[in-house]
Amino acid sequence: MSTDDIRSTIADRIKKCRKDREISLEKAALLTGVSKAMLGQIERRESAPTITTLGKIAQGLNISFASFFEGKEGSDFRQVSIPCDPNMVIREVFPFDPTTRMELFEVTLLNRHHQISAAHRFGVVEHVVVLQGVVDLIYGSKLHRLETGNAHKFHADVTHQYKAATDNAVFQNIICYT
Repeated sequence: MSTDDIRSTIADRIKKCRKDREISLEKAALLTGVSKAMLGQIERRESAPTITTLGKIAQGLNISFASFFEGKEGSDFRQVSIPCDPNMVIREVFPFDPTTRMELFEVTLLNRHHQISAAHRFGVVEHVVVLQGVVDLIYGSKLHRLETGNAHKFHADVTHQYKAATDNAVFQNIICYT
C-alpha cells in the first residue's frame, strides 16, 4: 500500500466516522484533542498524521486504531509503515474485535526508534511481549527494560513510550479497551 493509499484510507475513515455520527470538525477537535485545522488537513490528504495523532483521533472518536489501515471494499491491510514515521512498522495480527474489545499488533521499531504514545482512556490495558531485541517501556516516570521473551502489562491511561534499546526491536502489543 502506497503512502497516498494510506493517507486516503485514514482520511476516508475519519470522514465516514464523522458523517455517520453527524459530528462536525469542531466537535471532532474537542473530542480528540487534535485541532480542527489539523483534522481538516488530514481529511483533505494534505497532512500525514503521526502515530500519536492517530491514537488521539481513534480514542476521541471511539474507534480502533487498526481501522485506519483497513483496505477498501472488504480487503484488509495487514501491515503499514507510517508515512511520517519511517522507523516504525505496524502489522495487524488480530483486528479490533467488538466482542472482546481487544486488538493485537506486531510493532517493529527500526534504528533505535523512540515512540511516544498518548494516554488512552481510563481502563485501557496494554500487554507487551518482546519478540526480538530490547525495548525500554516508559510510563509513570518508570523505565521497564524488556528483553527478548519478556512480557509486561500496564494501564495505558498515561502517556507511555516505547524505545528500541537495540538497533531494531520487535514486540507484540495487545490492547484491551474497556
